[in-house]
Amino acid sequence: MSLLRIRKPKTRKGKKMLMAREPQLIEAARTMLFVDGRKCGGSVKQFMKDLNQLKKPLVKVLNRKNDITPFEDPSSLEFLTMKNYAAQFVFGSTSKKRPDNIVLGRLYENEVLDMFELGIKQYKAISEFMNEKIGACVKPCLVFNGPQWSQTEELRRLRNLFIDTFHREKVDSIRLQGVEHVMSFTVTDNMNILMRSYKILLKKSGQKTPRIELEEIGPSADFVIRRTKIASEDLYKQARKQPKQLKVGKKKNISTDAMGNTKGRVHMGKQLTGSIQTRRVKALRKTPEEKKENRQKKKVALKAAAAEALAASH
Repeated sequence: MSLLRIRKPKTRKGKKMLMAREPQLIEAARTMLFVDGRKCGGSVKQFMKDLNQLKKPLVKVLNRKNDITPFEDPSSLEFLTMKNYAAQFVFGSTSKKRPDNIVLGRLYENEVLDMFELGIKQYKAISEFMNEKIGACVKPCLVFNGPQWSQTEELRRLRNLFIDTFHREKVDSIRLQGVEHVMSFTVTDNMNILMRSYKILLKKSGQKTPRIELEEIGPSADFVIRRTKIASEDLYKQARKQPKQLKVGKKKNISTDAMGNTKGRVHMGKQLTGSIQTRRVKALRKTPEEKKENRQKKKVALKAAAAEALAASH
């Protein structure tokens, strides 16, 4: 068996690309790969087009059709994602057995970690909503409705996959006007998933905080879960493990309240106020009138004390 040759980069650009693909302490936002199956059209093609618009510029699109069956043999998808340096993928196909089929997945160590097959029951594209749209590269606010999201492991993983899909660069702070897009995911009683997209409108309320209104801008989709493939607990825990450099150590005498305010406790020794050398400021000195009044009060007090002593002796 011949050994694999490790080719060193010959150019500065090649070295930079290899360094970018190495594990990083703070990972960049993940790129999604769009792959078409043997037959792909209608609602599937339109959904992938709209998802591409929401994910830009973190996308890679393959225009050729691919004879791939992700659940039977994911090796082709793993190769394509590794070649295009993408950590997520969406695979669209349609057939008589599984019409309007979408497969969403993500990878870890160039192998499929989680994969969900969703069937599109009803779809309304962005172009069908005749209203003003949001700008590009906007971080959406994700809302998950329904207690079912926390009841099964598959739905918990799917919720985490949706968060990964629409996640962008991490920011330290945001402004109110910058939050203008809401993505809503609802689980119904018959385990269908309703995806809705809204634009946030800030209206005048006569107060400091504006009145919020939501306007649907698309896409709007109703999904049904067909097949799932999730990683084991050990592999999932390993994929979520953070390096030691990013773990925040516990700091003494510092606490955070329910509102997120940081409070600190300071320990001080005994203060010897009697031995502190204080400077006598002119503004703190008594006036001559105050000194004269104090002397008179002392004289009156002494005379009263002498009179009491004389009366007690008799």
